[in-house]
Amino acid sequence: MTIQRFLVATLLLVYPLISQAQDSKAAAILEAMSKKYQSFSSFSAAFTYGSESGMITTKAGKYHLKLQGQEVFNDGKTVATYVKEANEVNLSSNDPASNEFSPANIYNLYKNGYTYKLVQEGKGSHAVVDLTPAKGKSSNVAKVRLTISQKDHTLQSWQITDKSGKVQNFKISKFTPNVAVADNQFTFNKAKYPGVEVIDLRD
Repeated sequence: MTIQRFLVATLLLVYPLISQAQDSKAAAILEAMSKKYQSFSSFSAAFTYGSESGMITTKAGKYHLKLQGQEVFNDGKTVATYVKEANEVNLSSNDPASNEFSPANIYNLYKNGYTYKLVQEGKGSHAVVDLTPAKGKSSNVAKVRLTISQKDHTLQSWQITDKSGKVQNFKISKFTPNVAVADNQFTFNKAKYPGVEVIDLRD
């Protein structure tokens, strides 16, 4: 799966905020999760997507994402997508909305136009919450299921089901909060990629 397809898949989850009755228990769990992640100055997470694996490091809205031979560097202004096989990098202007549902921000998913329902609590160490897009909204996504640790409020996995029934599974395999990371890690350094072709798509 390409980085571009990965980000497009997550972008399908974007909706305007809605105001309607919500499951109060689910809300409490989601708010505790969001508060937990917002307390970190930075974090890194190793995750799996089906049979593929990836790694993301994020700090103050910036992130460095690695997935299947590709890397994305986002320094808040420019997004650089490097494809190892082609030895090329595409540069584009950062659009905050397009990053909202990356692994760096998925803990805030529920705030963007979803109703939520607690599916499971008290069995084992996890709570399961389903997010459903608002009715009448154009979307390929039917449901997003979050599995959240009841011990430390961290997100353990998430599952995206589209309207055709196709399911995408993401699972955090290792999580490290407050990692020491320099700001230059989020900027593509051409000198480290000899012979790289730079394709500038910025306006």
